[in-house]
Amino acid sequence: MHGQRKSPSYSNTFTRILAIDLGKFNSVACVYERATHEHRFVSAATTPKMIHDLLVEHQTPRPSDTLLVIETCDVAGWVYDIAVALGIEVAIANPSSEAWRWTRVKRKTDKDDALKLAKLTLLGQLPTVHMPSPQQRQRRRLVHYRRALVERRTAIKNQVRSIYSQQGLSLPLRGKAWTKAGIKQMSDDARTIESCAIDELWRGRLHVELQLLDSLSKQIDQVDAKLDALGAEDDRCKLLQTIPGVGPRLAETVVAHIDDPHRFKNARQVASYAGLVPKQFESGTMKRSGRITRRGPTLLRSMLVEVAWMVYMRNPWARSFVDRISRGIPSRKKIAIVALARKLLVTQWAMLRDGTSWRDPCAGEDKGADGRCAPGGCGVSPPEDTGHVTALSSVEVAIG
Repeated sequence: MHGQRKSPSYSNTFTRILAIDLGKFNSVACVYERATHEHRFVSAATTPKMIHDLLVEHQTPRPSDTLLVIETCDVAGWVYDIAVALGIEVAIANPSSEAWRWTRVKRKTDKDDALKLAKLTLLGQLPTVHMPSPQQRQRRRLVHYRRALVERRTAIKNQVRSIYSQQGLSLPLRGKAWTKAGIKQMSDDARTIESCAIDELWRGRLHVELQLLDSLSKQIDQVDAKLDALGAEDDRCKLLQTIPGVGPRLAETVVAHIDDPHRFKNARQVASYAGLVPKQFESGTMKRSGRITRRGPTLLRSMLVEVAWMVYMRNPWARSFVDRISRGIPSRKKIAIVALARKLLVTQWAMLRDGTSWRDPCAGEDKGADGRCAPGGCGVSPPEDTGHVTALSSVEVAIG
């Protein structure tokens, strides 16, 4: 649901604002009258029935004259669905924006939060975000859930390595430890914890961890199978996988987060959504760019960077692009890879927007013996993104 918009997406015809500070168990609503600026507070339990009743009781006679304002959170989805079903317009606030930060305040309560939502809305300064459809939300959550499962599996593998290290034993480096032969070796070292003597309890811990690892790996396979089935039915995922080096995991992540590509006006908005644009610092005559903002979906950004390394190894145009940005300086290679991740995102957005497949920017260009483009070639965006990709000069010096 993240992705700040520069201007409010709601209409300006409302006469009453229902600004709700949603809590896990209890929510506080500020009923704000636009004409008189009078407001009052009401509380309700954070359940579908109670929120529904609150909206019905405090909406205007014509529901479209009421604007519901809520923050992005776990329950925002079903609250949004209830309001839309009642005919109430909804604005989803982005709490990570600068306007929403609470600094140097002596009091911060739920009522203060709700009133601030209403006042920012009235001033037209409320940063809003996109709310996907219920089906798209379910799909996005499954993508995020898979990453959570993978992180749990990584934690188990780290724990296994820690067990061996504590005993002065070693395991093969990197992925070699998790091959069938490696798992068999660890299984031979493991014992059920009930059968372990006190000086061999590490074998019992190892047995428990291996059982967890096996179970979790099977669950990840099930989730992967479901995501693969969804991707096979989605032409957007198939389209993005025409890029060499882009597989189903990145394709489904981009599709789940971009959702409607037409909600972004240009490439910079897309990059900003993923937190791949530099911070801006201006004071007087001083203007400089900092590191990337890292705002927006962490999963999307991390997946783009991971895949950028794969694309760099497989695509001549990507290698040429990285070489141009890094200028042959090893310390700038990571900066160039992040710039490539931004370029990948913008390219995929353009492909989704236009419905066109990948076209190699290096096609028809002279290449060297290593397959890289000739100097001065490549480094340009595919035709689908012409006119929408902003210059990367600021990113070149800011990412890292």
